Amino acid sequence: MEAWEKVKANKGSAGIDNESIEEYEKNLKDNLYKLWNRMSSGSYMPTPVKLVEIDKADGKKRPLGIPTVNDRIAQMVCKIYFEPEVNRYFHTDSYGYRPGKSAKQAVGKCRERCWYYDWVIDLDIKGFFDNIDHELMMKAVRHHTDKKWITLYIERWLKVPMVMTDGTVKERNKGTPQGGVISPLLANLFLHYALDKWLERKYPDIRFERYADDCVIHCKSEKQALFMKEKIRKRLEECKLELHPEKTKIVYCKDANRKYNNKNTEFDFLGFTFRQRTCRNSEGVIFMRFQPAISRKACKRIKESIRELKIRNWATRTIEDISEALNARLRGWYNYYGAYYRSAMESIFHVVNGILLSWVRNKYKKFRGSLRKAFDWLSRMEKEKPKLFIHWELGIVFKGLTTRAV
Repeated sequence: MEAWEKVKANKGSAGIDNESIEEYEKNLKDNLYKLWNRMSSGSYMPTPVKLVEIDKADGKKRPLGIPTVNDRIAQMVCKIYFEPEVNRYFHTDSYGYRPGKSAKQAVGKCRERCWYYDWVIDLDIKGFFDNIDHELMMKAVRHHTDKKWITLYIERWLKVPMVMTDGTVKERNKGTPQGGVISPLLANLFLHYALDKWLERKYPDIRFERYADDCVIHCKSEKQALFMKEKIRKRLEECKLELHPEKTKIVYCKDANRKYNNKNTEFDFLGFTFRQRTCRNSEGVIFMRFQPAISRKACKRIKESIRELKIRNWATRTIEDISEALNARLRGWYNYYGAYYRSAMESIFHVVNGILLSWVRNKYKKFRGSLRKAFDWLSRMEKEKPKLFIHWELGIVFKGLTTRAV
């Protein structure tokens, strides 16, 4: 039941059986009893996962393997038991999908270390989730649990076939489906031994931040960065993984005091772009510092998701309706991306203001011929109801016409 509640809260689409969470819940008691009975007896066999391809920022597709609701509950049961057994062994600088850890913490620690280490290895593992070696994975699982039902079902989930988009069934002898409940935990466990523990043992002075397979390695010099990149490449090969030859790069953390010429002076990590930026200290002095801010990719993705709502056409709805549909998202984005160099988010809020302006002119005929009157109406709303939108609370009313800044 605990696992069901967690799966329900996570939502998610139906698997290959096309049974949604809502449909599963209609016969919840019987469905959970059958699953418990099969898992208890060892006769539970997972259903093949459904391949879903989602668009990536580079135009390519990211393959996701979506289990059925029933299988997601079974995986969650396993995770509830297995996660406490392994989580306490994970490295302090492993932040992905862990209780009490977050992407924002990883970005903050990376920001801090970039001030003290001049060089960074922006690490990219080619097709990580699709290439995890099953034998090595199970070796790590068995090392951390003596519960035979956990090892039995994890092995079955690793090997479960995938139903492709054309309906064909593909057998799998490596990888863990990105989209499964148990997959992030298994990914962390695999890289704990393939990378984190290895670095700690072989190169204890090297600092890093890892969020699942996104990893940044800090180095004191270019020579050290080149050395570590080669050592990591060989280590991953031993674990049957491969560094992405184009996406893995060595970056110089250039700022006002770092004058070395290097072609790579920025990198992306967890939706932030780290590069040299203009800053102002408490005394008003302007200087250059290596800082994170929301990346261009993340900014573009957010703007596209806002435009997809087609708020301009909501002529029959009120501004409160728009707030209810949009403001929770805006606040979530601001809480994450606004943690560092928040002024980089202003272009997103200006897009929202522009859409609101179009909505006002579309809703009220008297404003269609006058941009100024429409803006004045929005300005009154901002003064009367500033909590409707997070950026109104911050004073970002309309580009070029606001008197307050973030």
